[in-house]
Amino acid sequence: MATRSAFHEQLDNLQHDLLKMGALVSEAIEKAVESLATVNVDLARQVIASDDTADQMLIDIETRCLQLMALQQPLASDLRTIGTALKIVTDLERMADHATDIAKVTVRLSGQKLIKELVDIPQMARRVVTMTKEALEAYVARDVERSKKMIAMDDEIDRIYSMVFDELMGIMQNRPETVRQATYLLMVAMYLERVGDHATNLGEWTIYMVTGELKDMNQ
Repeated sequence: MATRSAFHEQLDNLQHDLLKMGALVSEAIEKAVESLATVNVDLARQVIASDDTADQMLIDIETRCLQLMALQQPLASDLRTIGTALKIVTDLERMADHATDIAKVTVRLSGQKLIKELVDIPQMARRVVTMTKEALEAYVARDVERSKKMIAMDDEIDRIYSMVFDELMGIMQNRPETVRQATYLLMVAMYLERVGDHATNLGEWTIYMVTGELKDMNQ
């Protein structure tokens, strides 16, 4: 009994650290887009530097997951919980990478005036951060229905991405001198769309953890 109690305490600690990593990633996304909207290179460099922390958290959580599987005798449901943690931490690390990608765009645009005020891109960022928070809260609560509702939010991310794509393509056609910067902004929108996909993955992994069924909910 004592061994099982210690095992579940370690699972709880893993969950706590995943939430910490999720908060770090959400903050990085918010700061990265803020740095872009204001062309704040110092803020962008802070985001880039924080990626090392996300990378280390990935290594630490992966190591502990593998130790739990190797040194304990997890039941089938426990194995799904550990496996879900491994998948979630990987998606979170990739989301952090995309925040870094956005911050690097800010650095490339240093000293330039934006070709337009950013409206839709910050909106995308707010929505993917909301999705990430909802996904992790659903994971903690083992809430399948909440996960499904969060996954459905990705449709709006895709819709905004299409709007951004069409608008920037129009700007490039009418103002050829904007092509380089507009291409960078398109890349940022693409990074945020991918963050939304990773948030969707978090929800799918939570559903798998609870039900044992893994389905692509965005088909």
